[in-house]
Amino acid sequence: MPSSVIKYYNYFPDTEILRIIYQSEAVYEYFKVPEPVFTQFREARSKGQFLNKVIKPRFKYRKISD
Repeated sequence: MPSSVIKYYNYFPDTEILRIIYQSEAVYEYFKVPEPVFTQFREARSKGQFLNKVIKPRFKYRKISD
């Protein structure tokens, strides 16, 4: 999963939380992300574009760390 924006990601299906660890080491959690949306994200050719176009505008989030 080479990405210039995203270093790692984890998805927690029980809570529908998508955790993104950015290349900058900042960590964000996106809430109530349905599993089909996560699947689309995981399969997206550009995860950064998918994150910016689909996930960020639709789902609440919080910053966990810098």
